[in-house]
Amino acid sequence: MRHAISVLLQNEVGALTRMTGMFSSRGYNIETLNVAPTYDPRVSRATLVVSGSDAAIAQLNAQLAKLVDVVNIHDMTLGEHFERELAIVKIKLGTGGLTRVMSLARQFGAEILDDAQASCTVQLTGRVKDVDAFVAEAAAIGEISAVARSGTVAVSKGEVTLTSFDRQHLLVP
Repeated sequence: MRHAISVLLQNEVGALTRMTGMFSSRGYNIETLNVAPTYDPRVSRATLVVSGSDAAIAQLNAQLAKLVDVVNIHDMTLGEHFERELAIVKIKLGTGGLTRVMSLARQFGAEILDDAQASCTVQLTGRVKDVDAFVAEAAAIGEISAVARSGTVAVSKGEVTLTSFDRQHLLVP
């Protein structure tokens, strides 16, 4: 099963390396990784997507929680949440391709950043499956020359926040 895990991590040299090293030392591939500052400059938020059985990921989360750099952790897939991804796609188009890309962009709610025929660039923010679908359809229109994806970012639905999670829920089942 696919798990989106958000971690509040001390914003210190080596903290991210220690966290990701724990995943690789246990044989888990991180499918996506997004790290950004929070409102507190001492803390960063890392969102990882990793696949494995629920039991294996629960064990991984328990080990992750023991790292000194980890302030808090929440497996977003344990509850309702919102996940989004940003993609910027550069497409080399043939004759008539620009019209088709503009139509595709409207269909997906994407924004055309550069409408040059030789190098059309489109930005899309949405659910991971929608970004996947957009890239696949764009590849059918022209030659994809670059794809830059942010990786998953996620927040819990409702009042639960990453900092309140440990007070309201068990860290592992």
